[in-house]
Amino acid sequence: MAKIISRPLLWAVGTAFFVMLAVFATYLLLPYDLPGSANLTKVKDERLPALRADLTFKGMSLGNPVFLRVFKEESRLEAWIRSGKTYQPYKSWEICRYSGDLGPKLKEGDGQSPEGFYNVSARQLNPNSRYHLSFNLGFPNAFDQSLDRTGSYLMVHGNCLSIGCYAMTNQHIEEIYLLVEAALQNGQGTVPVHIFPFEMTEENLSKHTNSNWLNFWRNLKRGYDLFEENRIPPAVSAQEGEYQFTI
Repeated sequence: MAKIISRPLLWAVGTAFFVMLAVFATYLLLPYDLPGSANLTKVKDERLPALRADLTFKGMSLGNPVFLRVFKEESRLEAWIRSGKTYQPYKSWEICRYSGDLGPKLKEGDGQSPEGFYNVSARQLNPNSRYHLSFNLGFPNAFDQSLDRTGSYLMVHGNCLSIGCYAMTNQHIEEIYLLVEAALQNGQGTVPVHIFPFEMTEENLSKHTNSNWLNFWRNLKRGYDLFEENRIPPAVSAQEGEYQFTI
């Protein structure tokens, strides 16, 4: 004969379940300033010798200015290193995961990874991230704010888990983080990070002529083209709802 579970017991079990669910949800929403999984000293001991050797082999130096580009559709993050007066390609990594679709982030909680032009300063580095290592992209920037776009804690980080961020493998974020940190420590004021929906060619744009974001993407393409032509990241500002660029 089946036992009848009492109503008080059902209430107790149900309450415990929802408490556990609330704790888990709160954990996911906590900011990225908790003790994390990476020991930066150990990471440097293990990774810096090979990183320095690879840079030297390619005629580059750790601590030279860095420029990062992200392409959503291709799931690629690129690092460029300044050599002389221009930047040269150093390495690219596959993005493990990003959130949402092609197009910019509009508001907090929309699950969308941002697109646009961002800058990373030393204070945006987080060696204690619970996502291994991370740096904050600085969203919303002046352009985003002019359009009342909202969001916070938009990062490039490890652990292959994305909630609006660009997630890398732990091995890849270690290399990227060390490049960025060394450049900032060596005097680079900020590291520019340019984020595009795809490689900004006319051919790729022609595939998205019906997109609501076509004009926005053509604006991004102006900054993309300037770097392609000059191999120097343009200075970026915002005016009247558009990005403006100078070399």
